[in-house]
Amino acid sequence: MANKPTQKVLVVDDEEPILELLKYNLEKQGYDVRTAGEGVEAVEIARKFHPDLVLLDIMMPKMDGVEACRQIRAMPELVNTFIVFLTARAEEYSEIAAFDGGADDYILKPIKPRALMSRISAIFRRDSKKKPASSQIKIGELTIDRTSYTIRVNNREVSLPKKEFELLFFLAQNPNKVFNRDELLQNIWGSDVYVLARTVDVHIRKVREKIGEDYITTVKGVGYKFNIG
Repeated sequence: MANKPTQKVLVVDDEEPILELLKYNLEKQGYDVRTAGEGVEAVEIARKFHPDLVLLDIMMPKMDGVEACRQIRAMPELVNTFIVFLTARAEEYSEIAAFDGGADDYILKPIKPRALMSRISAIFRRDSKKKPASSQIKIGELTIDRTSYTIRVNNREVSLPKKEFELLFFLAQNPNKVFNRDELLQNIWGSDVYVLARTVDVHIRKVREKIGEDYITTVKGVGYKFNIG
């Protein structure tokens, strides 16, 4: 018998039939599953359950999915948690808000359970294949430690969500080299995840807000690069 995955998944949706369907299919694949019917409950469960992946709807009572995403992303212990929106909201502004809140992927309903299970499996598989390369980069007053997923700027520790961290680490590993948005999407999000090119801009902006404006330069009409010298 093939080894079953042991990752933990939190499913958040205000429609009980959807929760039951997703829970059934995820448990069938061997995942440890918890469910929540609204955002406040989801945040509390995430704090205790420490899921490897969260599936989030957007429109929910008490707290919507985007705010729940932001609050989960703010928990240092969940920096490596994948957050995937599964929603019927197809508007571009909803997708941008989701990625701005810290999402890793955005999937539109309806999606067949087998296709969703394949997407989830691909997310975990892609993460397990990532090679650490060098574990630490130190440039001036900036230290990036991939082993502990920590960043220090001027002796001040800075917390970045996983995708922001990976984006910064990738650019810092390739100093003074310009990458366009498509190249950054390919290297950070992968080819099996569909995200808007604007997602890169959102993540760059949030990284700059936390580490300062001087490290990452916008090359107008081309892309971004990490500065040395």
